[in-house]
Amino acid sequence: MVLPFSVEAMPKLEGFEFWSRTLGGARHVVAPMVDQSELAWRLLSRRHGAQLCYTPMLHAQVFVRDANYRKENLYCDVCPEDRPLIVQFCANDPEVFVQAALLAQDYCDAIDLNLGCPQMIAKRGHYGAFLQEEWDLLQRMILLAHEKLSVPVTCKIRVFPEIDKTVRYAQMLEKAGCQLLTVHGRTKEQKGPLSGTASWEHIKAVRKAVAIPVFANGNIQCLRDVERCIQDTGVQGVMSAEGNLHNPALFEGRSPAVWELAEEYLDIVRQHPCPLSYVRAHLFKLWHHTLQVHQQLREELAKVKTLEGIAAVSQELKLRCQEDISRQKEGEKPSGGLPFFHWICQPYFRPGPKEGSKENGGARSKRALEEEEGTTDVLSKNKQKKQLRNPHKTFDPSLKPKYAKCDQCGNPKGNRCVFNLCRGCCKKRAFKETADCPGLLLKPQLTSHLRKRLYSGNLLLLHTEGQAGLPFGPSWGPGDAVLRSRLPGWTCPPHSPRVFKMNNKPFQRWDVPRLFDNMNVTGANGGRP
Repeated sequence: MVLPFSVEAMPKLEGFEFWSRTLGGARHVVAPMVDQSELAWRLLSRRHGAQLCYTPMLHAQVFVRDANYRKENLYCDVCPEDRPLIVQFCANDPEVFVQAALLAQDYCDAIDLNLGCPQMIAKRGHYGAFLQEEWDLLQRMILLAHEKLSVPVTCKIRVFPEIDKTVRYAQMLEKAGCQLLTVHGRTKEQKGPLSGTASWEHIKAVRKAVAIPVFANGNIQCLRDVERCIQDTGVQGVMSAEGNLHNPALFEGRSPAVWELAEEYLDIVRQHPCPLSYVRAHLFKLWHHTLQVHQQLREELAKVKTLEGIAAVSQELKLRCQEDISRQKEGEKPSGGLPFFHWICQPYFRPGPKEGSKENGGARSKRALEEEEGTTDVLSKNKQKKQLRNPHKTFDPSLKPKYAKCDQCGNPKGNRCVFNLCRGCCKKRAFKETADCPGLLLKPQLTSHLRKRLYSGNLLLLHTEGQAGLPFGPSWGPGDAVLRSRLPGWTCPPHSPRVFKMNNKPFQRWDVPRLFDNMNVTGANGGRP
Protein backbone atom coordinates (compact mmCIF):
# COMPACT_ATOMS: atom_id res chain seq x y z
CA MET A 1 0.00 0.00 0.00
CA VAL A 2 1.38 3.43 -0.95
CA LEU A 3 0.88 5.96 1.82
CA PRO A 4 -0.49 9.38 0.90
CA PHE A 5 2.37 11.32 2.45
CA SER A 6 5.87 10.54 3.65
CA VAL A 7 5.85 11.39 7.34
CA GLU A 8 8.62 10.61 9.79
CA ALA A 9 7.59 8.71 12.88
CA MET A 10 6.90 11.01 15.79
CA PRO A 11 5.43 10.61 19.27
CA LYS A 12 1.65 10.58 19.43
CA LEU A 13 0.36 13.88 20.74
CA GLU A 14 -2.43 13.94 23.30
CA GLY A 15 -5.12 16.27 24.56
CA PHE A 16 -4.54 20.00 24.18
CA GLU A 17 -1.15 19.46 22.57
CA PHE A 18 -2.83 17.38 19.85
CA TRP A 19 -5.54 20.03 19.37
CA SER A 20 -3.14 22.97 19.20
CA ARG A 21 -0.31 21.42 17.16
CA THR A 22 -1.89 18.76 14.93
CA LEU A 23 -5.30 20.38 14.49
CA GLY A 24 -3.89 23.91 14.50
CA GLY A 25 -6.19 24.99 17.34
CA ALA A 26 -9.22 24.44 15.09
CA ARG A 27 -12.35 26.28 16.25
CA HIS A 28 -14.56 25.96 13.15
CA VAL A 29 -15.37 22.31 12.47
CA VAL A 30 -17.47 20.57 9.78
CA ALA A 31 -19.33 17.60 11.24
CA PRO A 32 -19.20 14.00 9.97
CA MET A 33 -22.29 13.59 7.79
CA VAL A 34 -23.26 10.36 6.05
CA ASP A 35 -23.07 10.84 2.26
CA GLN A 36 -22.66 14.61 2.77
CA SER A 37 -19.18 15.43 4.13
CA GLU A 38 -17.37 13.92 1.13
CA LEU A 39 -14.10 15.36 -0.18
CA ALA A 40 -15.66 17.90 -2.56
CA TRP A 41 -17.85 19.36 0.19
CA ARG A 42 -14.98 19.40 2.66
CA LEU A 43 -12.83 21.36 0.21
CA LEU A 44 -15.64 23.85 -0.38
CA SER A 45 -16.10 24.30 3.37
CA ARG A 46 -12.36 24.78 3.93
CA ARG A 47 -12.32 27.54 1.32
CA HIS A 48 -14.95 29.35 3.37
CA GLY A 49 -13.62 29.23 6.90
CA ALA A 50 -13.71 25.60 8.08
CA GLN A 51 -10.49 24.68 9.88
CA LEU A 52 -11.14 20.97 10.53
CA CYS A 53 -13.31 18.41 8.76
CA TYR A 54 -14.52 14.90 9.46
CA THR A 55 -15.17 12.20 6.89
CA PRO A 56 -18.67 10.73 6.64
CA MET A 57 -19.26 7.98 9.18
CA LEU A 58 -17.71 4.75 7.89
CA HIS A 59 -18.76 1.27 8.97
CA ALA A 60 -15.73 -0.36 10.61
CA GLN A 61 -16.63 -3.94 9.76
CA VAL A 62 -17.23 -3.15 6.07
CA PHE A 63 -14.05 -1.06 5.97
CA VAL A 64 -12.02 -4.04 7.21
CA ARG A 65 -13.41 -6.63 4.81
CA ASP A 66 -14.06 -4.63 1.64
CA ALA A 67 -11.11 -3.14 -0.26
CA ASN A 68 -13.42 -1.31 -2.66
CA TYR A 69 -15.20 0.36 0.27
CA ARG A 70 -11.84 1.57 1.58
CA LYS A 71 -10.84 2.88 -1.81
CA GLU A 72 -14.13 4.64 -2.53
CA ASN A 73 -14.47 6.25 0.90
CA LEU A 74 -10.92 7.15 1.88
CA TYR A 75 -7.98 5.98 -0.20
CA CYS A 76 -9.01 7.64 -3.45
CA ASP A 77 -9.89 10.87 -1.62
CA VAL A 78 -6.32 11.67 -0.57
CA CYS A 79 -5.74 15.39 -1.06
CA PRO A 80 -3.04 17.58 0.57
CA GLU A 81 -5.55 20.43 0.95
CA ASP A 82 -7.87 18.21 2.97
CA ARG A 83 -5.98 18.34 6.27
CA PRO A 84 -6.35 18.27 9.19
CA LEU A 85 -8.86 15.43 8.79
CA ILE A 86 -10.50 13.06 11.25
CA VAL A 87 -11.91 9.72 10.05
CA GLN A 88 -15.04 8.61 11.88
CA PHE A 89 -16.08 4.97 12.33
CA CYS A 90 -19.12 3.30 13.81
CA ALA A 91 -18.32 0.02 15.55
CA ASN A 92 -19.35 -2.18 18.46
CA ASP A 93 -16.39 -4.54 18.62
CA PRO A 94 -12.97 -3.45 19.96
CA GLU A 95 -10.94 -5.68 17.62
CA VAL A 96 -12.87 -4.66 14.49
CA PHE A 97 -12.69 -0.97 15.43
CA VAL A 98 -8.93 -1.15 15.85
CA GLN A 99 -8.44 -3.13 12.64
CA ALA A 100 -10.37 -0.48 10.68
CA ALA A 101 -8.50 2.33 12.42
CA LEU A 102 -5.13 0.77 11.62
CA LEU A 103 -6.09 0.70 7.93
CA ALA A 104 -7.10 4.37 8.05
CA GLN A 105 -4.59 6.00 10.40
CA ASP A 106 -2.02 6.85 7.71
CA TYR A 107 -4.62 8.89 5.82
CA CYS A 108 -5.81 11.15 8.64
CA ASP A 109 -4.87 12.99 11.83
CA ALA A 110 -7.13 11.13 14.27
CA ILE A 111 -9.74 8.38 14.46
CA ASP A 112 -13.19 9.19 15.84
CA LEU A 113 -15.66 6.72 17.33
CA ASN A 114 -19.28 7.57 16.55
CA LEU A 115 -21.32 7.43 19.76
CA GLY A 116 -23.90 9.97 18.65
CA CYS A 117 -25.90 8.57 15.72
CA PRO A 118 -29.56 8.34 16.87
CA GLN A 119 -31.07 6.87 13.69
CA MET A 120 -32.95 3.58 13.50
CA ILE A 121 -30.21 2.01 11.37
CA ALA A 122 -27.82 2.60 14.30
CA LYS A 123 -30.26 0.92 16.64
CA ARG A 124 -30.52 -2.11 14.36
CA GLY A 125 -26.75 -2.24 13.89
CA HIS A 126 -26.12 -1.62 17.59
CA TYR A 127 -23.78 1.33 17.25
CA GLY A 128 -23.75 5.10 17.63
CA ALA A 129 -25.83 6.57 20.46
CA PHE A 130 -27.25 3.12 21.21
CA LEU A 131 -23.97 2.13 22.86
CA GLN A 132 -24.07 4.95 25.41
CA GLU A 133 -25.23 2.65 28.22
CA GLU A 134 -22.49 0.04 27.58
CA TRP A 135 -19.63 1.72 29.40
CA ASP A 136 -17.51 -1.42 29.82
CA LEU A 137 -17.56 -2.07 26.08
CA LEU A 138 -16.75 1.55 25.27
CA GLN A 139 -13.86 1.56 27.74
CA ARG A 140 -12.37 -1.51 26.06
CA MET A 141 -12.79 -0.02 22.57
CA ILE A 142 -11.18 3.32 23.43
CA LEU A 143 -8.42 1.78 25.53
CA LEU A 144 -7.41 -0.72 22.83
CA ALA A 145 -7.45 1.96 20.12
CA HIS A 146 -5.40 4.31 22.30
CA GLU A 147 -2.80 1.58 22.82
CA LYS A 148 -2.57 0.34 19.23
CA LEU A 149 -2.93 3.45 17.05
CA SER A 150 -0.26 5.93 16.05
CA VAL A 151 -2.84 8.74 15.94
CA PRO A 152 -5.15 9.92 18.74
CA VAL A 153 -8.64 8.51 19.23
CA THR A 154 -11.56 10.90 19.70
CA CYS A 155 -15.29 10.48 20.38
CA LYS A 156 -18.52 12.20 19.39
CA ILE A 157 -21.36 11.69 21.87
CA ARG A 158 -24.91 12.72 22.65
CA VAL A 159 -25.96 13.73 26.14
CA PHE A 160 -28.09 11.95 28.70
CA PRO A 161 -31.11 13.83 30.08
CA GLU A 162 -29.22 14.14 33.39
CA ILE A 163 -26.22 16.49 33.41
CA ASP A 164 -24.37 14.53 36.11
CA LYS A 165 -24.63 11.26 34.16
CA THR A 166 -23.41 13.01 31.02
CA VAL A 167 -20.41 14.33 32.95
CA ARG A 168 -19.56 10.87 34.32
CA TYR A 169 -19.92 9.45 30.79
CA ALA A 170 -17.44 12.00 29.42
CA GLN A 171 -15.00 11.38 32.26
CA MET A 172 -15.15 7.63 31.61
CA LEU A 173 -14.24 8.16 27.94
CA GLU A 174 -11.41 10.54 28.88
CA LYS A 175 -10.01 8.02 31.36
CA ALA A 176 -10.12 5.26 28.71
CA GLY A 177 -7.93 7.31 26.35
CA CYS A 178 -10.16 9.70 24.40
CA GLN A 179 -8.07 12.77 23.45
CA LEU A 180 -10.83 15.07 22.17
CA LEU A 181 -14.56 14.97 22.83
CA THR A 182 -17.37 16.38 20.69
CA VAL A 183 -20.62 16.79 22.61
CA HIS A 184 -23.91 17.10 20.74
CA GLY A 185 -26.23 18.74 23.24
CA ARG A 186 -29.25 16.58 22.38
CA THR A 187 -30.34 13.18 23.65
CA LYS A 188 -30.67 10.25 21.28
CA GLU A 189 -34.45 10.70 21.34
CA GLN A 190 -34.15 14.26 19.99
CA LYS A 191 -34.18 13.82 16.23
CA GLY A 192 -36.26 14.74 13.20
CA PRO A 193 -39.37 16.74 14.15
CA LEU A 194 -38.56 16.13 17.81
CA SER A 195 -35.06 17.64 17.64
CA GLY A 196 -35.79 20.63 19.82
CA THR A 197 -32.98 22.79 21.18
CA ALA A 198 -29.55 21.46 22.08
CA SER A 199 -28.55 21.94 25.72
CA TRP A 200 -25.44 24.07 26.04
CA GLU A 201 -25.67 23.59 29.82
CA HIS A 202 -24.74 19.92 29.37
CA ILE A 203 -21.81 20.90 27.13
CA LYS A 204 -20.61 23.53 29.59
CA ALA A 205 -20.69 21.00 32.45
CA VAL A 206 -18.67 18.48 30.43
CA ARG A 207 -16.11 21.11 29.46
CA LYS A 208 -15.55 22.00 33.12
CA ALA A 209 -15.27 18.35 34.17
CA VAL A 210 -12.66 17.04 31.69
CA ALA A 211 -9.04 17.94 30.95
CA ILE A 212 -9.19 17.36 27.18
CA PRO A 213 -10.42 19.67 24.38
CA VAL A 214 -14.18 19.73 23.83
CA PHE A 215 -16.12 20.67 20.69
CA ALA A 216 -19.76 21.74 20.93
CA ASN A 217 -22.41 20.63 18.44
CA GLY A 218 -26.00 21.88 18.21
CA ASN A 219 -27.88 25.18 17.63
CA ILE A 220 -25.23 26.50 15.21
CA GLN A 221 -26.81 28.39 12.31
CA CYS A 222 -24.53 31.41 11.84
CA LEU A 223 -21.18 32.82 12.95
CA ARG A 224 -22.81 34.70 15.83
CA ASP A 225 -23.99 31.34 17.20
CA VAL A 226 -20.41 30.05 17.01
CA GLU A 227 -19.04 32.98 18.97
CA ARG A 228 -21.85 32.86 21.53
CA CYS A 229 -21.43 29.10 22.04
CA ILE A 230 -17.68 29.42 22.68
CA GLN A 231 -18.32 32.26 25.11
CA ASP A 232 -21.17 30.52 26.98
CA THR A 233 -19.67 27.02 27.22
CA GLY A 234 -15.91 27.59 27.16
CA VAL A 235 -15.35 24.92 24.48
CA GLN A 236 -12.31 24.87 22.20
CA GLY A 237 -14.28 24.59 18.97
CA VAL A 238 -17.76 24.46 17.47
CA MET A 239 -19.02 21.84 15.03
CA SER A 240 -21.76 22.52 12.47
CA ALA A 241 -23.73 20.04 10.37
CA GLU A 242 -27.08 21.30 9.09
CA GLY A 243 -26.04 24.95 9.26
CA ASN A 244 -23.01 24.13 7.10
CA LEU A 245 -25.13 22.26 4.55
CA HIS A 246 -27.39 25.29 3.98
CA ASN A 247 -24.54 27.82 4.05
CA PRO A 248 -20.98 26.53 3.59
CA ALA A 249 -19.77 30.12 4.17
CA LEU A 250 -21.20 30.06 7.71
CA PHE A 251 -17.76 30.19 9.34
CA GLU A 252 -16.86 33.25 7.25
CA GLY A 253 -19.86 35.11 8.60
CA ARG A 254 -21.20 35.57 5.05
CA SER A 255 -24.53 34.78 3.43
CA PRO A 256 -23.72 34.82 -0.31
CA ALA A 257 -26.08 34.16 -3.20
CA VAL A 258 -26.89 30.47 -3.45
CA TRP A 259 -25.69 30.15 -7.04
CA GLU A 260 -22.25 31.42 -6.06
CA LEU A 261 -21.60 28.46 -3.76
CA ALA A 262 -23.53 25.99 -5.95
CA GLU A 263 -21.35 26.78 -8.97
CA GLU A 264 -18.17 26.60 -6.89
CA TYR A 265 -19.19 23.23 -5.48
CA LEU A 266 -19.99 21.82 -8.92
CA ASP A 267 -16.57 22.93 -10.17
CA ILE A 268 -14.91 21.07 -7.29
CA VAL A 269 -16.99 17.96 -8.01
CA ARG A 270 -15.69 17.96 -11.58
CA GLN A 271 -12.15 17.79 -10.16
CA HIS A 272 -12.99 15.35 -7.35
CA PRO A 273 -15.95 13.24 -8.54
CA CYS A 274 -18.42 11.72 -6.07
CA PRO A 275 -21.72 9.84 -6.41
CA LEU A 276 -24.44 11.87 -8.11
CA SER A 277 -26.76 11.29 -5.16
CA TYR A 278 -24.38 13.30 -2.93
CA VAL A 279 -24.35 16.21 -5.39
CA ARG A 280 -28.12 16.20 -5.76
CA ALA A 281 -28.60 16.18 -1.97
CA HIS A 282 -26.26 19.16 -1.58
CA LEU A 283 -28.07 21.14 -4.26
CA PHE A 284 -31.41 20.43 -2.60
CA LYS A 285 -30.03 21.84 0.65
CA LEU A 286 -28.43 24.91 -0.93
CA TRP A 287 -31.50 25.73 -3.03
CA HIS A 288 -33.99 24.70 -0.32
CA HIS A 289 -35.77 28.03 0.07
CA THR A 290 -35.78 28.81 -3.67
CA LEU A 291 -37.30 25.40 -4.43
CA GLN A 292 -40.24 26.32 -2.22
CA VAL A 293 -40.93 29.18 -4.67
CA HIS A 294 -40.07 27.47 -7.97
CA GLN A 295 -41.42 24.03 -7.17
CA GLN A 296 -41.54 22.79 -10.77
CA LEU A 297 -37.73 22.81 -10.79
CA ARG A 298 -37.69 20.56 -7.72
CA GLU A 299 -38.96 17.72 -9.89
CA GLU A 300 -36.39 18.51 -12.57
CA LEU A 301 -33.58 18.39 -10.02
CA ALA A 302 -34.88 15.08 -8.68
CA LYS A 303 -35.04 13.45 -12.13
CA VAL A 304 -31.79 14.46 -13.85
CA LYS A 305 -29.27 11.64 -14.22
CA THR A 306 -25.99 13.44 -14.96
CA LEU A 307 -23.79 16.04 -13.32
CA GLU A 308 -24.28 18.38 -16.25
CA GLY A 309 -28.04 17.91 -15.93
CA ILE A 310 -27.85 18.97 -12.28
CA ALA A 311 -25.70 21.95 -13.28
CA ALA A 312 -28.29 22.95 -15.90
CA VAL A 313 -31.11 22.90 -13.32
CA SER A 314 -28.97 24.97 -10.95
CA GLN A 315 -28.34 27.48 -13.75
CA GLU A 316 -32.08 27.68 -14.42
CA LEU A 317 -32.70 28.35 -10.73
CA LYS A 318 -30.12 31.14 -10.89
CA LEU A 319 -31.95 32.73 -13.85
CA ARG A 320 -35.29 32.48 -12.03
CA CYS A 321 -33.76 34.18 -8.98
CA GLN A 322 -32.31 36.98 -11.09
CA GLU A 323 -35.77 37.51 -12.60
CA ASP A 324 -37.21 37.68 -9.08
CA ILE A 325 -34.55 40.25 -8.15
CA SER A 326 -35.40 42.39 -11.19
CA ARG A 327 -39.08 42.41 -10.17
CA GLN A 328 -38.31 43.20 -6.54
CA LYS A 329 -39.93 46.39 -5.27
CA GLU A 330 -38.11 48.90 -3.13
CA GLY A 331 -38.64 48.23 0.55
CA GLU A 332 -40.03 44.73 -0.09
CA LYS A 333 -39.33 42.26 2.71
CA PRO A 334 -38.63 38.50 2.46
CA SER A 335 -41.74 36.32 2.53
CA GLY A 336 -42.38 33.22 4.61
CA GLY A 337 -40.73 34.63 7.72
CA LEU A 338 -37.23 34.20 6.24
CA PRO A 339 -34.41 36.49 7.45
CA PHE A 340 -33.22 36.95 3.83
CA PHE A 341 -34.70 36.56 0.37
CA HIS A 342 -34.86 32.98 -0.84
CA TRP A 343 -31.84 33.32 -3.17
CA ILE A 344 -29.52 34.04 -0.23
CA CYS A 345 -27.79 31.25 1.72
CA GLN A 346 -29.44 31.13 5.13
CA PRO A 347 -30.25 28.68 7.90
CA TYR A 348 -33.12 26.24 7.75
CA PHE A 349 -35.12 25.96 10.94
CA ARG A 350 -36.59 22.49 11.24
CA PRO A 351 -40.30 22.67 12.14
CA GLY A 352 -41.15 21.06 15.46
CA PRO A 353 -44.09 18.81 16.26
CA LYS A 354 -47.53 20.33 16.13
CA GLU A 355 -48.90 22.06 19.17
CA GLY A 356 -50.36 19.64 21.62
CA SER A 357 -48.03 16.85 20.56
CA LYS A 358 -46.63 16.64 24.08
CA GLU A 359 -49.93 16.25 25.81
CA ASN A 360 -50.29 13.51 28.36
CA GLY A 361 -46.71 13.95 29.46
CA GLY A 362 -44.51 12.55 26.69
CA ALA A 363 -43.15 13.30 23.25
CA ARG A 364 -44.97 11.79 20.32
CA SER A 365 -43.17 9.24 18.19
CA LYS A 366 -42.29 9.93 14.57
CA ARG A 367 -44.77 7.25 13.46
CA ALA A 368 -47.53 8.91 15.49
CA LEU A 369 -46.74 12.26 13.90
CA GLU A 370 -46.82 10.71 10.43
CA GLU A 371 -50.16 9.08 11.12
CA GLU A 372 -51.47 12.41 12.36
CA GLU A 373 -50.32 14.03 9.12
CA GLY A 374 -52.17 11.35 7.17
CA THR A 375 -55.45 12.48 8.70
CA THR A 376 -55.09 15.98 7.24
CA ASP A 377 -55.91 17.08 3.72
CA VAL A 378 -52.27 17.96 2.95
CA LEU A 379 -49.84 15.08 2.42
CA SER A 380 -46.25 15.26 3.61
CA LYS A 381 -43.55 15.81 0.99
CA ASN A 382 -42.48 12.20 1.24
CA LYS A 383 -46.03 10.97 0.61
CA GLN A 384 -46.43 13.42 -2.27
CA LYS A 385 -43.35 11.88 -3.91
CA LYS A 386 -44.78 8.39 -3.47
CA GLN A 387 -48.08 9.49 -5.00
CA LEU A 388 -46.25 10.98 -7.98
CA ARG A 389 -44.62 7.61 -8.62
CA ASN A 390 -47.92 5.78 -8.10
CA PRO A 391 -51.02 7.98 -8.69
CA HIS A 392 -53.32 5.20 -7.41
CA LYS A 393 -51.61 5.00 -4.03
CA THR A 394 -53.75 5.96 -1.07
CA PHE A 395 -52.75 6.90 2.47
CA ASP A 396 -56.15 6.39 4.08
CA PRO A 397 -55.43 4.38 7.27
CA SER A 398 -58.81 2.67 7.04
CA LEU A 399 -57.83 1.11 3.70
CA LYS A 400 -54.57 -0.35 4.94
CA PRO A 401 -54.57 -4.18 5.02
CA LYS A 402 -54.81 -5.64 8.49
CA TYR A 403 -52.25 -8.28 9.40
CA ALA A 404 -52.22 -10.68 12.30
CA LYS A 405 -49.19 -9.90 14.45
CA CYS A 406 -46.40 -12.17 15.60
CA ASP A 407 -46.85 -13.11 19.26
CA GLN A 408 -43.25 -12.11 20.05
CA CYS A 409 -42.12 -9.11 17.99
CA GLY A 410 -45.28 -7.57 16.57
CA ASN A 411 -44.32 -8.01 12.91
CA PRO A 412 -46.87 -9.65 10.60
CA LYS A 413 -47.02 -13.36 11.41
CA GLY A 414 -46.67 -16.10 8.83
CA ASN A 415 -50.10 -17.13 7.58
CA ARG A 416 -49.23 -20.83 7.90
CA CYS A 417 -47.04 -20.71 10.99
CA VAL A 418 -48.31 -23.13 13.63
CA PHE A 419 -46.67 -21.07 16.39
CA ASN A 420 -48.35 -17.75 15.37
CA LEU A 421 -44.95 -16.16 14.76
CA CYS A 422 -43.28 -14.26 11.94
CA ARG A 423 -40.73 -16.21 9.91
CA GLY A 424 -37.76 -14.80 11.82
CA CYS A 425 -39.15 -15.63 15.27
CA CYS A 426 -40.42 -19.00 14.06
CA LYS A 427 -36.99 -19.92 12.75
CA LYS A 428 -35.37 -19.04 16.08
CA ARG A 429 -37.92 -21.06 18.03
CA ALA A 430 -37.79 -24.04 15.69
CA PHE A 431 -34.04 -24.42 15.97
CA LYS A 432 -33.93 -23.60 19.66
CA GLU A 433 -36.58 -26.19 20.57
CA THR A 434 -35.90 -28.62 17.69
CA ALA A 435 -39.55 -28.25 16.68
CA ASP A 436 -40.98 -28.54 13.16
CA CYS A 437 -43.14 -25.82 11.63
CA PRO A 438 -44.87 -27.45 8.63
CA GLY A 439 -46.45 -24.20 7.49
CA LEU A 440 -43.13 -22.42 6.95
CA LEU A 441 -41.27 -25.60 5.96
CA LEU A 442 -38.89 -25.39 8.91
CA LYS A 443 -37.88 -28.92 9.94
CA PRO A 444 -35.25 -29.06 12.65
CA GLN A 445 -36.33 -32.59 13.62
CA LEU A 446 -34.94 -34.00 10.39
CA THR A 447 -31.87 -35.68 11.74
CA SER A 448 -28.16 -35.43 11.58
CA HIS A 449 -28.13 -39.14 10.75
CA LEU A 450 -28.87 -38.36 7.12
CA ARG A 451 -26.57 -35.36 7.08
CA LYS A 452 -23.66 -37.37 8.37
CA ARG A 453 -24.17 -39.99 5.67
CA LEU A 454 -24.50 -37.37 2.97
CA TYR A 455 -21.40 -35.53 4.18
CA SER A 456 -19.41 -38.73 4.40
CA GLY A 457 -20.28 -39.36 0.76
CA ASN A 458 -22.54 -42.36 1.38
CA LEU A 459 -25.83 -40.96 0.05
CA LEU A 460 -26.81 -38.59 -2.73
CA LEU A 461 -30.22 -36.86 -2.59
CA LEU A 462 -31.80 -36.84 -6.04
CA HIS A 463 -35.34 -35.49 -5.67
CA THR A 464 -38.48 -35.68 -3.57
CA GLU A 465 -41.73 -37.39 -4.44
CA GLY A 466 -45.00 -35.98 -3.05
CA GLN A 467 -48.54 -35.45 -4.20
CA ALA A 468 -49.20 -33.57 -7.40
CA GLY A 469 -48.90 -29.84 -6.86
CA LEU A 470 -47.25 -30.45 -3.51
CA PRO A 471 -43.67 -31.39 -4.33
CA PHE A 472 -42.72 -31.77 -0.69
CA GLY A 473 -45.78 -33.69 0.48
CA PRO A 474 -49.07 -32.40 1.91
CA SER A 475 -48.29 -30.79 5.27
CA TRP A 476 -45.72 -33.41 6.12
CA GLY A 477 -47.89 -36.22 4.80
CA PRO A 478 -46.48 -39.34 3.17
CA GLY A 479 -43.68 -38.77 0.74
CA ASP A 480 -40.56 -40.64 -0.34
CA ALA A 481 -37.14 -39.10 -0.63
CA VAL A 482 -35.24 -40.61 -3.52
CA LEU A 483 -31.60 -41.09 -2.63
CA ARG A 484 -28.78 -42.82 -4.40
CA SER A 485 -25.99 -44.54 -2.55
CA ARG A 486 -22.40 -43.64 -3.38
CA LEU A 487 -21.05 -46.79 -1.73
CA PRO A 488 -19.58 -49.37 -4.13
CA GLY A 489 -22.01 -52.07 -3.06
CA TRP A 490 -25.02 -49.82 -3.46
CA THR A 491 -24.61 -48.46 -6.97
CA CYS A 492 -27.66 -48.67 -9.20
CA PRO A 493 -28.57 -47.43 -12.68
CA PRO A 494 -30.28 -44.02 -13.04
CA HIS A 495 -33.62 -45.61 -14.01
CA SER A 496 -33.96 -47.58 -10.76
CA PRO A 497 -32.93 -45.44 -7.79
CA ARG A 498 -33.28 -46.88 -4.32
CA VAL A 499 -36.03 -45.20 -2.28
CA PHE A 500 -35.53 -44.43 1.39
CA LYS A 501 -38.34 -43.73 3.81
CA MET A 502 -37.74 -40.80 6.20
CA ASN A 503 -40.40 -41.09 8.87
CA ASN A 504 -42.88 -41.01 5.98
CA LYS A 505 -41.99 -37.33 5.49
CA PRO A 506 -40.62 -35.59 2.39
CA PHE A 507 -37.18 -34.05 2.42
CA GLN A 508 -36.09 -30.81 0.73
CA ARG A 509 -32.76 -30.80 -1.04
CA TRP A 510 -31.81 -27.43 0.49
CA ASP A 511 -32.22 -28.94 3.97
CA VAL A 512 -29.30 -31.28 3.39
CA PRO A 513 -26.62 -29.05 4.98
CA ARG A 514 -28.51 -28.75 8.24
CA LEU A 515 -27.68 -30.85 11.25
CA PHE A 516 -30.74 -32.85 12.36
CA ASP A 517 -30.93 -35.67 14.85
CA ASN A 518 -34.10 -37.79 14.66
CA MET A 519 -34.19 -39.30 11.16
CA ASN A 520 -34.59 -42.99 10.64
CA VAL A 521 -33.42 -43.75 7.11
CA THR A 522 -34.12 -47.20 5.71
CA GLY A 523 -33.80 -48.56 2.21
CA ALA A 524 -36.80 -49.54 0.12
CA ASN A 525 -35.80 -53.19 0.57
CA GLY A 526 -35.51 -52.82 4.34
CA GLY A 527 -31.73 -52.62 4.36
CA ARG A 528 -29.46 -49.70 5.15
CA PRO A 529 -26.65 -48.31 2.99
